[in-house]
Amino acid sequence: MSVPSVEVWADPERQDLEERVAAAELAWLTLDVDVATLRVEIDNFALAHHQLLGPLYAELDELDALIAESVAALSGDPEDLRRAREARERVEPAEERGPREGEPEARRVRPDKDAQRIYRELARRAHPDLSTDPDEQQRRSAFIARVNEAYALADTDGLAALAEEWSTSPDSAPAADSPDRLAWLRQRLDWLTGRIGALATERVRLERTPMGELLLLRPDEPERLLEDLAEQLLATAADRQARLAALLPDNGSDDSPRPQETPPMFAQLPTADAASVPADAALLDVREQDEWDAGHVDGALHIPIGQVVARLDELPEDRLYVLCRVGGRSAQVVQYLVASGRDAVNVDGGMFAWEAAGRPMVSSGGQEAFVL
Repeated sequence: MSVPSVEVWADPERQDLEERVAAAELAWLTLDVDVATLRVEIDNFALAHHQLLGPLYAELDELDALIAESVAALSGDPEDLRRAREARERVEPAEERGPREGEPEARRVRPDKDAQRIYRELARRAHPDLSTDPDEQQRRSAFIARVNEAYALADTDGLAALAEEWSTSPDSAPAADSPDRLAWLRQRLDWLTGRIGALATERVRLERTPMGELLLLRPDEPERLLEDLAEQLLATAADRQARLAALLPDNGSDDSPRPQETPPMFAQLPTADAASVPADAALLDVREQDEWDAGHVDGALHIPIGQVVARLDELPEDRLYVLCRVGGRSAQVVQYLVASGRDAVNVDGGMFAWEAAGRPMVSSGGQEAFVL
């Protein structure tokens, strides 16, 4: 790197431009990384939301249609019949649920600090705008496309390999003591100003998308956010299952009047204390992976709460005892399973009660098990 002469720095306009361009480049690169990272996180969150909660949303649509059809069958009212048709039209066919063919699976990738550093440096050195030659601009554009692809996959090793590849390429920006430097600085500053504005607009757009707004509720804990949403949806599904049960035929004696308003929730949730759970009972643990790794019941089936509906076919048909940390999440799952006609029991107090009762636990890593 050449060092500017004393005369260069004696020019106030040149010195001011050099400093403004350096500051603008730093702001641009920082914002570029931030926007690229946000886009990756929103895409991953959207895929996870679709795959984990999509089946439950579809189940709610189906329950809404069944309820509307039952109400219409009971009343015969033309308006109720219209509502039933519209509700049925909103139900997505079963074969269309879940990821479409060719759609990538949900991947919780997040570029780390090294990936961000390498990405920023490559953007600074290899951006097409650094050259005025059309062929060189085309070469740089193709290279930056590869950089963006590696960054989207959080591929730090791939970015490092690209950085090594680019290190052998010449930099096309005018030298510090070149007579073309001043004009290039003006052009560069105009471009950076426009690029910063475009990136700021893109960040606002991403943050205002439905998935962006949802993710920003808990940007550091997207898995916990999905868990909270799953709990809410499971409770809603249990409510609608109960209402449908009250509307369907054979609900009570044939002579009893059919209720017309929303029935109450289940009067009593099937519950057992941890000490009384049979040693050979089928157990379902609905906690998250880190909780499971810290300590769990050996032989239990582990399905995080956000995945229960999508993995119903993995549950045994026999009585199922459901566990979580303290019993709240497991109660939501039991409520949903019972409303669906399954034999499920909530373990009161969850894993804390299990540990207090002296029941055995193991950890995933072989260390002493504990309840997280």
